[in-house]
Amino acid sequence: MLTFLRNNARWIAGGFLLTFFSSFGQTFFIGLSGEELRAKFDLTDGEFGLTYMVATLASAATLPFIGRTLDTMPGRRVVLFVIPCLSVACLLIAYAPNVAVMVLALYLLRLFGQGMMTHTALTETGRWFAAGRGRATSLVVPGHQLGEALLPVSFALIAAAAGWQAAWIVAIAALLIFAMPVIQLLWAVERIPGENTIDDGPDERTARNWTRHEVIRDPLFYALLACVLAPPFIGTTIFFHQDYLVELRGYSDLAFAAAFPIKAATTVVFSLVCGQLIDRFGSFRLLPFFLLPLGVASATAALLTPVWGVYVFMFLIGISYGFTATLVGALWPEIYGVKHLGAIRAVVVAAMVFSTALGPGLTGALIDTGVGLPTQLLWMSGWCVAACVMLGFIAPRLAARAA
Repeated sequence: MLTFLRNNARWIAGGFLLTFFSSFGQTFFIGLSGEELRAKFDLTDGEFGLTYMVATLASAATLPFIGRTLDTMPGRRVVLFVIPCLSVACLLIAYAPNVAVMVLALYLLRLFGQGMMTHTALTETGRWFAAGRGRATSLVVPGHQLGEALLPVSFALIAAAAGWQAAWIVAIAALLIFAMPVIQLLWAVERIPGENTIDDGPDERTARNWTRHEVIRDPLFYALLACVLAPPFIGTTIFFHQDYLVELRGYSDLAFAAAFPIKAATTVVFSLVCGQLIDRFGSFRLLPFFLLPLGVASATAALLTPVWGVYVFMFLIGISYGFTATLVGALWPEIYGVKHLGAIRAVVVAAMVFSTALGPGLTGALIDTGVGLPTQLLWMSGWCVAACVMLGFIAPRLAARAA
């Protein structure tokens, strides 16, 4: 791993920075200003949640069109418009004069932050690496976890000293002064597997190049999508409703907060483990098993009521997140090739963003009708088990088709 990282540091570091700075468009970072935005525009929790859902759904609808630019220009050029657009979004969210501009800012944050920053990092990694694709993806993905660990604290310190709007201005400075020029420098050299690097070269796990039109007519694509959408849907739902669970179980306010480091550390460790397994066995062999930790985690959150159950849940969901992020990042080139990977992954990422918007709203409506979150979590656990069974049938067909 150290030799691999040393030989490919510039490309991996660029992808890592993109996933790290995608945090400015992630729910956990935007939520740090939620109270101030609600107060500024006199919005209820429900009204703010509705605007956030609308903005997220709009970004999911737009992403397939913008995401395909990665098939027509190199990632370093895509970064030249993605990062400035994300910076404009940070400025708008800080100084929005009305609700309409706030919704526009949320839309841009979700589209260019959560969407395009992550999409660019994982698409280029999937295209640049072949035999080491799993390891490369596993080293790029932890940028998300580092962002979750460092940025909320940094935001809180800046906001306490100079106000919440100043924290967004610092985010703009970090993007334009540091992130964009450094990523341009790191990605100035295009990586060609086996030619300009020490690498095993393209291997048999990279499939023929499907077009996006072919992919959307492939029934196995939708079967896969029904499975890979489980982690973003379930994870966003649980963390969105964590206050509900804390009140329901009588936990202290710090119960969930104190367990987040366990989730972050476990995610990083198992992301690296998954990368090694992918390079050794291929993504297809791991497919039937990657949702098992999430299924057990959902059942744990539903059934274990003591406070220590939170730590068990965080450990299990960390395993799930680690496997999911790396596997889903490396999976699509093995199934559909790399030539149109930008357009294909844009559809997948848009569906995942859509699921993160749908989850809190749908489950919240069920809670209002009397269906408690623990009951819903048992359904979600069943979803994971059913998906594992379905993947057990799908994976051999995918492997045979690729061969």
